[in-house]
Amino acid sequence: MTPKTGLGILTLTACAAVLLVVAPAAAKTIEQEKPYAVTGTTGAELYASIGQNGPQVGRSGGRVIAHTFFKLTWRRNYVPENGGCTLKSATPTLIITYTLPKPANPLPPVVQKRWDIFIEGLRRHEKVHGEHIKAMLARIEQTTIGVSVSKDPGCQKIRREIQKPLSDASIAQRQQSRDFDRIEMGSGGVIQRLILELVNGD
Repeated sequence: MTPKTGLGILTLTACAAVLLVVAPAAAKTIEQEKPYAVTGTTGAELYASIGQNGPQVGRSGGRVIAHTFFKLTWRRNYVPENGGCTLKSATPTLIITYTLPKPANPLPPVVQKRWDIFIEGLRRHEKVHGEHIKAMLARIEQTTIGVSVSKDPGCQKIRREIQKPLSDASIAQRQQSRDFDRIEMGSGGVIQRLILELVNGD
């Protein structure tokens, strides 16, 4: 379900866009916020602006309040040994980007106070999606590092061998995020309450 008000329907999503490629970067996790501008001097106006300016995601290009995107790259060390191949180590670089609304102009004090509550609630929600992504990364490391494939001196079979645990981890992360959204965004859920408190204070 999606939160609904008289101003329309908006959803939050966690984009499971992941690029699994070899990269020369050092191991690190970067979390960053990417704001998009909204206008208005009341909660209702701000929420209407979110509906007009929120990021477009998915094939339908629908607008959302906020979303989480991540890019994951790897530097993997495949080592031929005894006619086979072993993934001895894998160094990830994870970049998580949280897209959130930000007022373009100063707000009246009473509206600013409600906005601060609203945006902190959205930020907490998206950060949970970020934790799901980090858990996916940990699962990938646990299920792929140390894997060995026999009769693979060129280290080609092993690259195919690790695709299933990679896929399983990604599928689990997407399902976990969907389940979390279903609770947070359901009737009476956290997100719906945040929206109503922002809008109905006017």
